[in-house]
Amino acid sequence: MVFAQSSPPEVITTRLSLDEYWAMEESNLERHEYRNGEIITMSGGSEAHSAIASNLLIYLGFLLRDTDFRLYNSDLRVWIPECQCGTYTDLMVVNGEPELNGNRNDEILNPILIVEVLSPSTEAYDRGDKFRKYRSLASFCEYLLVSQTEPYIEQYHNLDRNSNDRWLWQVHSHLERGIVLHSLNNVEIPLSEIYRRINF
Repeated sequence: MVFAQSSPPEVITTRLSLDEYWAMEESNLERHEYRNGEIITMSGGSEAHSAIASNLLIYLGFLLRDTDFRLYNSDLRVWIPECQCGTYTDLMVVNGEPELNGNRNDEILNPILIVEVLSPSTEAYDRGDKFRKYRSLASFCEYLLVSQTEPYIEQYHNLDRNSNDRWLWQVHSHLERGIVLHSLNNVEIPLSEIYRRINF
């Protein structure tokens, strides 16, 4: 079986049914995204990528420990029904109980916040098609795109939960400042914590 790599150009050479995909993901060491039958191999991350994702997980996990918010790392997939897409995020948060995809315990349907640490091979997809797919989820209302090469984070926040057309874009690039996460009841996380021990 040959799978497409996540770096362009993407040439899809294999199609699988959902059941075949789920069986493969349960036994495979590599992770793959499912895009309406197409299988995309997910590339590994760099040391900085992993450290930034860990910093976010640790700090937010501490802030949210006594709340109804639940934080998940990249082990779980988000299932996007409208697009027939199963994909992995670097971090996601659910408000209350996770809504699972049928009887699966590895696919979540209701993230409110998604964080992607940008990589050269996936940045265009994270900004474009992947963001568009995420926006089809009714629960999804905040998105962070985190650079691993400089202190630079783009934040998108849905201003109208009854519509998917009004997203506010904000840039954060000063280590001495923080990001207010609207979807998490305005919890604030300093950029210095996100980029703790990261050398640029």
